[in-house]
Amino acid sequence: MEKFASDTHTPLGLLFLPEPPDEQVPIPDMRTIGNAGVARPSADLLDMIYLCQDRQEWSRAHALAHGFTPLDFAGSVTTSDRPDLVADHIRSLLNLDVGGRAAFSKREEARRQLIERIEDLGVLVMVSGIVGASTRRVLRTEEFRGFALADPIAPLIFINGTDVKAAQIFTMIHELAHIWLGESALSDAAVNAQQGKKAELWCNRVATEVLVPQAALRTDY
Repeated sequence: MEKFASDTHTPLGLLFLPEPPDEQVPIPDMRTIGNAGVARPSADLLDMIYLCQDRQEWSRAHALAHGFTPLDFAGSVTTSDRPDLVADHIRSLLNLDVGGRAAFSKREEARRQLIERIEDLGVLVMVSGIVGASTRRVLRTEEFRGFALADPIAPLIFINGTDVKAAQIFTMIHELAHIWLGESALSDAAVNAQQGKKAELWCNRVATEVLVPQAALRTDY
């Protein structure tokens, strides 16, 4: 029983319950498959969220101890705000103008620069394809692509590192839009999503506008 508990990442005591507990995702779950919610989260996903929550708590305590103040942009908008205007604000703070992107030699460089610029704003960014240091616990993109843990002082974004680089970049901006909303969320951000929850579609529109501004697209093409 101890080996089974270890292999399935289950506390031993749970095996003595009359039925499995209904473990819920501790943050709002925005994932959908075919416009239907995902039923049961895996132990890997739950443990990754708990790990990030612990790190966020440490970061928040550290920030408060050093006199940090709430971030102006965290929770500054709602889904009633125009996605293009929010995208302009995000792009301005990130210094992510279209012309400057030519300096990125490849997607890995673009992702690294984006992480640095987001963290310069005060948002902690974590990217990993495994749970903690366990190489046997690989995170599946079929389950989730990222999540945001909102906080006025120590917001955190987590990106599933097993995803392709281009998708990671899009998810990163999508989760940053959730920070602008001041809402925690577990996401399966997809640029071509046509259905889903209102906040997810709004964040998709913001992310699309940040990365490919319509005005620049119309001018060039």
